[in-house]
Amino acid sequence: MARITTVLNQKGGVGKTTTAHALATGLNHMGYKALAVDTDTQGNLSYAMHADPTQTGLYEAMKGITSAVDAIQHTPGGDLISGSIDLAAIDVELKQSGKEYLLRKILTEVGTDYTHIIIDSPSALGTMTLNALTASTDLVIPIGAEIFAIQGLQQLLDTISKVKKYSNHDLKIAGLLIARKDGYNTIATRQLIETIKTQAEALHLHLYDAIIREGIAIRESQIMRGSLFDTHPRAKVTHDYNAFIGEYIKQGGI
Repeated sequence: MARITTVLNQKGGVGKTTTAHALATGLNHMGYKALAVDTDTQGNLSYAMHADPTQTGLYEAMKGITSAVDAIQHTPGGDLISGSIDLAAIDVELKQSGKEYLLRKILTEVGTDYTHIIIDSPSALGTMTLNALTASTDLVIPIGAEIFAIQGLQQLLDTISKVKKYSNHDLKIAGLLIARKDGYNTIATRQLIETIKTQAEALHLHLYDAIIREGIAIRESQIMRGSLFDTHPRAKVTHDYNAFIGEYIKQGGI
């Protein structure tokens, strides 16, 4: 069965979707077989991977309208189960007991075909986030390189704790990833990173050594709807993501 990793943070602007996209496409670029799953109603990951909006996706699979296999699109960036605005209705439409296990069931049907499944989660802690956490082996939590990076993390940890208690006892936090660091190696920036390291240690959370800097290459690749590893293979931020993915792979199956 694939290692299933959800990229999660309820705080916006921390590079969540960018990291999910880079992780999925980077793994494919390195020769692994990764499936990307877009559980966000905004569908940004689906857009970045050139998903066909006329095809069925995660919403239809969650509703039982289509099978997991038929929900997979084979895009230029790799295989994808796409998200859409239709997922916004899931909270209202799914009333049955055990609805938090639906995504796990879907991924179980296709998980042996992949080495990794990477889930881009919504920022809001709703039904789709609960499904993502319940289906996952582990979590990667991107945080901004800012003084309030850890703020709000406790709420997320409380949610994770409840999921571990009720629907996924084996869920682990693979680590925190500092993202969107500015390009200036100032004393203030170094002190900020040391503060984040101290806070992570206090919370007993692994912090990846790799730090993802801010870069024009990210915005350009998004405009081009391509993977950094294809559009900007020599960019500094691509090097950063390569370093992170190397650490992620060394963790094995967590």
